Amino acid sequence: MSQHATILVADDTPTNLELVDGILGPEYEILIATHGLEALEMALSERPELILMDVMMPILDGLEACRRLKADPRTTEIPVIFLTALSDTEALLRGFQAGGVDYVGKPFHPEELRARVATHISLKQAQDRERALRKQLEKALARVKQLSGLLPICASCKKIRDEVGGWSPMEVYISTRSEVGFTHGICPDCAKSFLAEGFPSRRD
Repeated sequence: MSQHATILVADDTPTNLELVDGILGPEYEILIATHGLEALEMALSERPELILMDVMMPILDGLEACRRLKADPRTTEIPVIFLTALSDTEALLRGFQAGGVDYVGKPFHPEELRARVATHISLKQAQDRERALRKQLEKALARVKQLSGLLPICASCKKIRDEVGGWSPMEVYISTRSEVGFTHGICPDCAKSFLAEGFPSRRD
């Protein structure tokens, strides 16, 4: 699945962009941004699985761009890995505080870059699957909830009274509020009754 993932690389140095594309391009779709503001715009329009963000960039630096990504519900789930030549603890801490999940030091080591990228894309895809399953479960529970509780039902024709006071056949009421479908058959008791009615006793 990861080979179909899209990565946004934000860096103002053409050499770095070429290096990253050379390392990751064979496995992923690579998008390019040259400053933080462009990265924000592309993140919104393309929704990549991962962003590689340089810390020092013109117009809008990587730290502020990451903060804005995390503040926007449309992009908050996209993981950001910082690309940085900074190695002091305080600088790295600022990156994590801004919302970054990891960092890769410059100059790049191809195997390290591939490993960190693969790890975070796998995590992102797993989280996406979990969110999708959770939404499906919520919808299923909502349908079950619609069919829970007491249902007013006619003692004679078995129609059910709906929320606005109308009366619907049981099959219609249930099928419009769930994914249940109906097939028709004859239960054993009704079959005996029909046979009795269709084949009266000879003594009659």
